[in-house]
Amino acid sequence: MANSAGRFLKIFSKNIKEMRGPAPYEVNGLRVNCVHCRHDRFDHGFAQLNTALLSFLNLDFANRSANILTCDRCGYVHWFNKDIRKVRV
Repeated sequence: MANSAGRFLKIFSKNIKEMRGPAPYEVNGLRVNCVHCRHDRFDHGFAQLNTALLSFLNLDFANRSANILTCDRCGYVHWFNKDIRKVRV
């Protein structure tokens, strides 16, 4: 029983790491490749697009955000104003 529980936890943790780790993405139906090194695995994040007026009024939270993909190999940051989708491998 303990052995099967240990196996389950090992597989579960591996799947969690894969879900949260670098992955391939696509934008508008096109697969994303790094423009610098041609790698296809990225970490996904968001960046706020600040404007001078809203920053002056201390309303930065009201600004829009962009999707960013950071290449897992070279670290090049790709910015997207459109929705991105993680590709299932």
